Amino acid sequence: MGTNMIADKKAERGFVAIPNQAAFWFKRFLAFVGPGYMVAVGYMDPGNWATDLQGGAQFGYRLLSVILLANIMAVLLQALAARLGIATGKDLAQACRDWLPRGVSVALWVTCELAIIACDLAEVIGTAVALNLLFGISLMGGTLISVLDVFVVLLLMRRGMRALEAFVITLLGIIALCFGVQLIAASPSLGAVMKGFMPSRVILTHADMLYVAIGIIGATVMPHNLYLHSSLVKSRDYPRTDAGRRDALRWATWDSSLALTLALFINAAILIVSAAAFHGTVHQNVAEIGDAWRLLSPVLGLGIASTLFAVALLAAGTNSTVTGTLAGQIVMEGFLHLSLPYWARRLLTRGLAVLPVIAVVGVYRQGKVGDLLVFSQIVLSMQLPFAVVPLVWFVSSRKRMGTFRLSTFWALVSWAVVLVIVALNIKLLSDALI
Repeated sequence: MGTNMIADKKAERGFVAIPNQAAFWFKRFLAFVGPGYMVAVGYMDPGNWATDLQGGAQFGYRLLSVILLANIMAVLLQALAARLGIATGKDLAQACRDWLPRGVSVALWVTCELAIIACDLAEVIGTAVALNLLFGISLMGGTLISVLDVFVVLLLMRRGMRALEAFVITLLGIIALCFGVQLIAASPSLGAVMKGFMPSRVILTHADMLYVAIGIIGATVMPHNLYLHSSLVKSRDYPRTDAGRRDALRWATWDSSLALTLALFINAAILIVSAAAFHGTVHQNVAEIGDAWRLLSPVLGLGIASTLFAVALLAAGTNSTVTGTLAGQIVMEGFLHLSLPYWARRLLTRGLAVLPVIAVVGVYRQGKVGDLLVFSQIVLSMQLPFAVVPLVWFVSSRKRMGTFRLSTFWALVSWAVVLVIVALNIKLLSDALI
């Protein structure tokens, strides 16, 4: 088969061409840029906004340490997901299906689907609230409009992986710009901010603070992102040799680490702006995104602050829609060997996410939407162990990974992260049951 024909076949399967080893290093790096930013979307979706806003308003800068901890764990776990996909040629869902007992695999699929629905719930609420703030559309109307985002996803899918990645990165840039301006307007105390990044034992002993902290971890380290990343890294046309895989792993790790650093900035900025604007004032108990939007401009003294906030929220909801659809498709195909059209898959999960929003809006109007957002992030956090345990187990196995198996040091660090996540969830459950 001719070289051109092989290239055409790879392009049809979604492969992204990689310059040869002789090319300038930055050009090679750019060819790998993309999957990390697709994954980073999940680390700054509307669910993050609810937990970060609530954490900043109620507890000031104290939970910045939790955002930093969650981001460090995310960098490690996403690197492990990339390692699994590149070294084995299987994404996490396929690995679970092939290497675990059938009953365990099905149970993991169910928990992952619940996590995707919880994430979709946050996207629905974020999109509906943003449409309400920007255009005055009712929350019920915005919720129903959010179902139509399937057409945006389909249009992007048809243009290929690079177009999809460019769209996502552009919206991430808009979000970062919007919060950069608000951060400058908030003029937070640098000393207080730096102190907030230092861990505090009070977080573990204060029930309300711990609840929000676990919500932040659930909103930051998302289960379906591990499945998504382990699949997206395979889209690069690197040589399927040990040397080619090592090179791809190096660039993929840089890609995701830099992308998640951007996510750290945005999540920290949301909490810092909320703390600077609302903590210690009569607005300290603000928990609703709509209330924060209404108060930002007068409190910060910047007329455009509220508009920037709503634009960034809409961009976050739109971005999450794209990656949520991809993750859902990867999970279903990987676990069940079942493929649905993107539009059918999107309508299924979005429909399941829309129902609780309609119920809450119908009964409570806008008043309980923020609580529903935070609850969705707690659900995500509770699902997280079901993704990280098999991931760390696989990448620590010489049988599965060969020479790409984690070193003893990194395996111990990874299992320590798993223990932290499990311990926090046990603590949350025990507090809820007592």
